[in-house]
Amino acid sequence: MNHHVVAIVPCNDLDASEAFYKRLGFKVSSDYGEYRILEDGRGWHLHLNYSPGWPPTIESNPFGLYLYVDDVDAVAEQVKELIIEEGTPNIKPWKTYEFAVSDPSGLLVRIGRIVD
Repeated sequence: MNHHVVAIVPCNDLDASEAFYKRLGFKVSSDYGEYRILEDGRGWHLHLNYSPGWPPTIESNPFGLYLYVDDVDAVAEQVKELIIEEGTPNIKPWKTYEFAVSDPSGLLVRIGRIVD
């Protein structure tokens, strides 16, 4: 088995969060009511955990995810009205081509790839 890490993301609206992550390319692989496991079939894995009242305010969510993908522009097209940084995707000083969105619980999600 390969070493890998999976984020467990708290959310107060599982259906809204599931719909958001489906737009990014995830599919539900297991549903346990208040706990859902999502994956994309190519290496992304994400667990959604129902957490009523989380976060106290959308702006106070300190968490984030970075999703690496080959075709950044294709994913950006799927969520273009949700992109929170004007003029992105673009190349960042830290040598990634990326953009960012916010999930329904205020979690920052950056989608990008490393550039040479």
